[in-house]
Amino acid sequence: MKKKLFAIGLAAVMVFAMTACGGSSTSSSSSAAADSSADSSASTTSEKVSGDLYVSAAASMTESLDKVIAEFEKENPDCKVTPTYDSSGTLKTQIQQGSPCDVFISAAQKQMDQLDGESDQNEGTNYVLKGTRVDLLENTCVLVVSPDNKAGIKNWDDFTNAIKNAKSSDDLIFCMGNSDVPVGQYTSQILTNLGLNEQDMANAGIVTYGSNVKEVTSQVQSGAADCGIIYSTDAFSAGMKPAATADSKLTGGPITYPAAVMQNTQNKEAAQAFMDFIQTDKAMKEFKAVGFKAVK
Repeated sequence: MKKKLFAIGLAAVMVFAMTACGGSSTSSSSSAAADSSADSSASTTSEKVSGDLYVSAAASMTESLDKVIAEFEKENPDCKVTPTYDSSGTLKTQIQQGSPCDVFISAAQKQMDQLDGESDQNEGTNYVLKGTRVDLLENTCVLVVSPDNKAGIKNWDDFTNAIKNAKSSDDLIFCMGNSDVPVGQYTSQILTNLGLNEQDMANAGIVTYGSNVKEVTSQVQSGAADCGIIYSTDAFSAGMKPAATADSKLTGGPITYPAAVMQNTQNKEAAQAFMDFIQTDKAMKEFKAVGFKAVK
């Protein structure tokens, strides 16, 4: 009888031990699976965005932003970015008239302010998505001369004297941006600070205008104009060596490029992802390669 009871007890102990071992194994497997899932989730750096994205950017950004867009699309293969390059004034008007735009990058604060409902310069309707506006880049204005440089302009003093001595277009032709173009507005400030009168220059017939900085660059590079004022980034892209560079005193302050997501964006997720991307070191490398500086 004692042997029988001992055998029953021993069997019960063995069953309990096997059950305990099985439970431990199942628990370990579940834990391992959970850890694996967590590791997989942690290894995902960021979600990819998709869809169409429309970016309106100052013409001076053409070469560098094209490369940045290519990098962005490489990282987000299901997202198609369509850029539009022109003067910031033209782009601002297009946005106000309903042209599709998810992200706007202006060559001056003025045009962004006119779209921003939080700015005192807003023109009545807010187009800027709150909390997305950033100062992205800085640029500089430079004086460039035609290939033959018949006026012998090598610095700002030479330029000033050449303008004062010019009586007609036979003597000199100076090219600058229109009044609604940021580079034209900066140029007007430079002329004023150099003691030159733009209206007197226009009356003498020695001024010609470009609708954006690329047109000014082209006129000087082709020799259609003897000299002009453009951005250092455009001079670099065109392979032109500046005769002189304007500091912030000449331009009336720093030349800052603000960027923002537009309120009527049809792809907010991709627009914000693009805004984040253009502020990365990878994007800044492309911007700096043509002469832009990151805003500190």
